[in-house]
Amino acid sequence: TGNAGKMREIREIMADMDMEICSMKEAGISLDIEENGTTFEENAQIKAKAVAACTKDIVLADDSGLEVDYLNKEPGVYSARYLGEDTSYDFKNQAIIDKLADAKGEERSARFVCAIAAALPDGRLLTTRGTIEGQIGYEIVGDGGFGYDPIFYLPEYGVTSAEIPIEKKNEISHRGKALEAMRIKLRERL
Repeated sequence: TGNAGKMREIREIMADMDMEICSMKEAGISLDIEENGTTFEENAQIKAKAVAACTKDIVLADDSGLEVDYLNKEPGVYSARYLGEDTSYDFKNQAIIDKLADAKGEERSARFVCAIAAALPDGRLLTTRGTIEGQIGYEIVGDGGFGYDPIFYLPEYGVTSAEIPIEKKNEISHRGKALEAMRIKLRERL
């Protein structure tokens, strides 16, 4: 990933793995990868395989996004490109809130989904998935996190994922769950 927020989370969650974790940029790899899969898993696998072709190391690739039930699970796999590639998340977040103006309570149900694919040097491909359920809030709240975090309300905590402490977020988040499952798979196979 080139996303600084994702890299920070990945490094924190995978900190106890005995390996250096670096971004594509840090590894000196520059690719324009077309994410044309129809699922988060397919897109993660596409990215992992593309980068693995440039290195002999283990490659982890993430594809993640927000599914809003009221919007037929949009933005889904198009979360980063939703409403345009260069559209700010402030605009995207407000647009989703506006689209849910008539939705109340459970109608606002949503989830973050994360698929992690690992391409191993021997050609094996491992994939994990993590989700976290929540609701779309009524306003943009919080300055922690990134992306859709300020509108993703966690009823059991009474805050958005942009307000929850990072340690707790990493423990309960979609990415945290997918990375933890991948850590287990990697330890079993390495």
